[in-house]
Amino acid sequence: MTAMSAHQPMQPPAIAIGGVEAWPHASGALYLPSERTLLVSDLHLEKASCYARRGVFLPPYDTRTTLGAVALAIAAFNPRRIIAMGDSFHDRHGAGRLDEADAHALAALQAGRDWLWLTGNHDPDAAPGLCGDVADQAVVAGLTLRHEPSPVCAAPEIAGHLHPVARIRLRGKTLRRRCFIADGKRLILPAMGSLAGGLNVRDMAIAGLFAGTREVWMLGQGRVFALSPALLLPD
Repeated sequence: MTAMSAHQPMQPPAIAIGGVEAWPHASGALYLPSERTLLVSDLHLEKASCYARRGVFLPPYDTRTTLGAVALAIAAFNPRRIIAMGDSFHDRHGAGRLDEADAHALAALQAGRDWLWLTGNHDPDAAPGLCGDVADQAVVAGLTLRHEPSPVCAAPEIAGHLHPVARIRLRGKTLRRRCFIADGKRLILPAMGSLAGGLNVRDMAIAGLFAGTREVWMLGQGRVFALSPALLLPD
């Protein structure tokens, strides 16, 4: 395993995707240095308030925690553009439930930067009152950015949606953590939402999307770890 500090953007680990260098961050964000663009996926903001409306009560701090993770990535890379890769809110009414403090925190993250919201299956419509542009997908540096991975990867793409996690055994302990997974042509981002679940990268819903040699980068405490595929365990 190799590791790096989450606060050393000048010497980061790198993932090559479609010939473009991408830097994974311990928050779960991905930075494209050639474009000064930060990608964040599956924030699922206001998930707790969505569940509360159904009578299921979760700790109501998910939005604040998730925005804090985005802030760490912004501080590390100072991007000129941020693209939220879909499922930014847990449901189509989530933006309307932001409390005042969280709404101000989001606005502060957007200030002085271009911001693009890609639509997802949880948030298929543009949220009213939010700054930024909205699109179904985008092309950056020849890479197609979309929420859900395409069944056949005809061109290099970056996607989210599947919430990949890796499970390994290390020093007698089993670890299961969020991760990036890529094969040089396709890259899937981890979910950044603090209450988001995860799907094992060995599940066929993820593994079946990758024809080439997979690279897996596990998120740790302030570090990103490159894993050998041989270490990956099923759930």
